[in-house]
Amino acid sequence: MRQTRSARTRVVDDEASEAFQQAEANTDTVKRETKRARRAPSPARATEREQSRVAEQPGFVLHSYPYRETSLIIDVLTRDHGRIALVAKGAKRPHSALRGVLQTFQPLSLAWLGKGELRTLTKAEWVGGLRPLEGDALLSGFYLNELLVKFCARDDPHDKLFQHYLTTLHHLAHGEPAGIILRAFERVLLRETGYAVAFDRCTQTRGKVTPERRYVFHPDWGVRPARGDEPSDWPVIIGQTLLDMEQDDYSRAQTVQQSKLLMRFLLNHHLGGVPLNTRQILLDLQKL
Repeated sequence: MRQTRSARTRVVDDEASEAFQQAEANTDTVKRETKRARRAPSPARATEREQSRVAEQPGFVLHSYPYRETSLIIDVLTRDHGRIALVAKGAKRPHSALRGVLQTFQPLSLAWLGKGELRTLTKAEWVGGLRPLEGDALLSGFYLNELLVKFCARDDPHDKLFQHYLTTLHHLAHGEPAGIILRAFERVLLRETGYAVAFDRCTQTRGKVTPERRYVFHPDWGVRPARGDEPSDWPVIIGQTLLDMEQDDYSRAQTVQQSKLLMRFLLNHHLGGVPLNTRQILLDLQKL
């Protein structure tokens, strides 16, 4: 009888042990699944994270300045995302792979992470295809970059302006006349950022500009015939100059001279009278 009880006790003990082991195993399984559930992001969060990543985006460095001890903040113009600010972590370290890549006037392929005003650069590669700017062309390049920083709002893409910037750098690098190249860029800049309309038509009447007539360009409304009662600082332009500017034709000396005065007036107005540093340097050098 005792043996029977002992045997029964062992059977019960064994069954209890197996149950405890199974319970422990089930508990471990639940813990692991719980950990996995915690680690795995929700579909919405995964989608948001994926949307905050951008890779292989064409861009140019417009400006950079130090950030903390070893990093930089770079202001870049991108093709599909407009002008954005990126933190280049460790870019100031002597052996950083970014140190020699983040140069102005060179086409880059950029990748970043984040959605706020200041995102994190994760990769930058030199694409090539442009000659480096030198001498007067280099000063003109800095002038272009200052204009883009002043006129382009963040996260406001302008693909046509991006392409024209690339074309302008190419012309400057090949030694084409800076004054003519800059006039064309200024016109595209004002048009693409919403500050200027067509040069070959009167805004109010929609009538076509005639070559011999005298006109003024109202900074907020556009071209209209000169009446003689305009403010003294408004340049009076003949119609031929406006027609030439619309076609990017600067073969006439008068067009070169008058377009310089007109664009200087329009840029100054839309900047609220705040001078451009690079323009002043170029003016001092009698190159603009």
